[in-house]
Amino acid sequence: MDPRLLATLEAVVRTGSFATAAAELGYSPPAVSQQIADLERRVGLRVLERRPVRPTQAGQVLLDAELRLRAVLATASAELDAVRDGSTGHVRLGAFASAAAHLVPGALARLDGVGIVLRQVETDAAYLALARGELDLALTFDYELDPVPLPAGLRRLRIAREPVLAVLAADHPLASRPVVDLADLAGDTWVAAPQSCLRLDLVRELTAVRPELRFEGDDFHTVIGLVEAGLCVALLPRLSLRHSAAAVVARPLAGTPLTRDVHATRLDTRHTPQVVLTLERLLAEQSDLIDYGPLL
Repeated sequence: MDPRLLATLEAVVRTGSFATAAAELGYSPPAVSQQIADLERRVGLRVLERRPVRPTQAGQVLLDAELRLRAVLATASAELDAVRDGSTGHVRLGAFASAAAHLVPGALARLDGVGIVLRQVETDAAYLALARGELDLALTFDYELDPVPLPAGLRRLRIAREPVLAVLAADHPLASRPVVDLADLAGDTWVAAPQSCLRLDLVRELTAVRPELRFEGDDFHTVIGLVEAGLCVALLPRLSLRHSAAAVVARPLAGTPLTRDVHATRLDTRHTPQVVLTLERLLAEQSDLIDYGPLL
């Protein structure tokens, strides 16, 4: 099977358009159509639904294969580059925002002889980058209330389970309480920030809330600033509150605690000593949050 045909299929599905895929790949739209038709002849099955453009079951099998193939080729390319230029011991590390700010620096300070390329990337994008061979290791997360399925071909190790805390302005009427009940915050303005906080539709399953402030971004510092100004309350994992100088308080929740799991995720294939060493240092850096099993 020609890998170029798989790459064309991936581009058509990702862009949702034969014309856009053709422009991206440097082909004409008829050439892209011919390549998809050639692929369907080779496998003896339809791989695309045309209106709207989406993969069939057979097409999805081929897309999964294309991701694995891309990862293998990317790994081989990186290893050849290392042989060519003599640069050994490099790890391409991805991390979501609060992990990049508060876990990674201390871990990197513990490394000796390992070069790191650090990329800030959120969980869904990190999974894709790992599958494509663009990252060697990534810190990813999901909430207990909102688990994220692990894509095929990846392996993850939970390296931390951290509490989700109620974050209030320092002069909030409940700021002096050691523990806060969500029901007591139901009348407050909540920030709706699905990229940086626990999704409010999940919070509503626990208590009634009325979001009136929406933030579309992944910068948790912005959420903390909004809370500090008295504009809203929020639920944030403890890691995002480390070293914050803002005039806010973070309180545990009454009842069953909410938690977020932090994972070290990589391809489910062979791993280099440099990746293992980086993982060990990441584990050591957040021992106060740690709840993990065997290293590999």
